[in-house]
Amino acid sequence: MSGERVDITVENAVDGKLGLSDLRMDPAVLAHQAAVAEEGGNPQLAENFLRAAELATIDDEDVMALYEALRPYRSTAGQLDELRASLEARGATRCAALVEQAATVYARRGLLR
Repeated sequence: MSGERVDITVENAVDGKLGLSDLRMDPAVLAHQAAVAEEGGNPQLAENFLRAAELATIDDEDVMALYEALRPYRSTAGQLDELRASLEARGATRCAALVEQAATVYARRGLLR
């Protein structure tokens, strides 16, 4: 792939002309969706969109590693704390807070490795 943006069409999809970068959500679009959700009285959905906006700026491999780390029995408390700190350093404060909340719940329920 040349790195150029390709129009998202069925033809381009079938021809294999679309890459992951063509399908990646723009953080600004996700933030706008969050504002719409908040105005519509759905603050939980708004928060999900804001976390998604943070994730949209992170490499796909790192996002997949985040999901894997958050599965029960996959991480220690220390590993989750390192992940939280890494997310904070990247400016993904909402995602970092989610990891911190998960670590607390996992510890309480015995779901840490």
